[in-house]
Amino acid sequence: MKLDEYMSESIRNIMAKAYKNVLRNPREAKFAYRMQRLFEKSEKRRREVSEREEMDIPPFLISSISTTCNLQCKGCYARKNGIADDPGKDGKHTLQPEEWRRIFTEAASLGINFSLLAGGEPLMRKDLLESISNVEDMIFPIFTNGTLIGPTYLEFFEKHLNMVPIISLEGLQTSTDQRRGQGVFKKTMQAMEDLSQRKLFFGTSITVTTENMTFVTSTDFIDHLRSYGCKIIFYVEYVPLDEGTEHLAFGDEHVEQMEQTMNIRREQYEDLIFLSFPGDEKALGGCLASGRGFFHIGPDGAAEPCPFSPYSDSNVAKMGVLGALKSPLFRRIRDARALGWEHTGGCTLFEHREEIEALTQQKE
Repeated sequence: MKLDEYMSESIRNIMAKAYKNVLRNPREAKFAYRMQRLFEKSEKRRREVSEREEMDIPPFLISSISTTCNLQCKGCYARKNGIADDPGKDGKHTLQPEEWRRIFTEAASLGINFSLLAGGEPLMRKDLLESISNVEDMIFPIFTNGTLIGPTYLEFFEKHLNMVPIISLEGLQTSTDQRRGQGVFKKTMQAMEDLSQRKLFFGTSITVTTENMTFVTSTDFIDHLRSYGCKIIFYVEYVPLDEGTEHLAFGDEHVEQMEQTMNIRREQYEDLIFLSFPGDEKALGGCLASGRGFFHIGPDGAAEPCPFSPYSDSNVAKMGVLGALKSPLFRRIRDARALGWEHTGGCTLFEHREEIEALTQQKE
């Protein structure tokens, strides 16, 4: 099966499951049904643009919309890569709300209907979220630490069903508080309870390592999340940005084991959606970054291969989404990967960061 067919089928399956999960909530069911119909049209739109432009059009984006965060999580890639800093500090320049709205409107017109929102902490940009929430042909999973979800945001999520909170955890209380700070786990659980009481669709994101993989994919842990009303569990493989933590990153055997476990869990839990990133890239013909399956937009609009590979030669705010997809850097990375780069666990582009940096310096 070709990559575009595989990813389109995956999106169809996700939306079908999401629709099934909200049937008891007429308002959410109506929204999910509308999005299902929209994605069918979007598949066709992506194929048409791909054929016309002779290039891949990815089904989703990852967008870092905030340059600040209220937590100091250990090993945070956004702080390591210079994306995020503490509130009140001068961080990386970020686009204005209307610029982000223009980017996502263009993306939707190309058949791209998902943008994962990251940061920093995305909920610190309420002005921006208000603006882009009106791009009705987009779904925005918001990767948040969950500590800012209170009455105001609960009302916001009720009003804008296309904004889906994905709350980050490391496991249970000890591991979460150890990485994110004392009391964070309790706040995230309260946020989940509040979202569930309002019958809102939400999920959780878990950084998975060689040490915690068995536990965070266990039925005991999944049942715990499910009891709080969680409908999506998103596993993100650890990338060793901190020296001395390389042993926590997946190897080939862990990637294979993770995929096997995910397949089992998908059969066991019909009411949950399981996603893993980057997942089994070998089965998909290589890394999905650089526009092949997605690309990353930095806070200042920089078009980057992925969040773990912060190199850029183009800006989406200036060139548009389609222009960024045609960037020389993205093309060079896709060509280089075709020459034999392999995924051995973690992030392919992070493993080849020296080669990526060299490609950035190349001239046409």
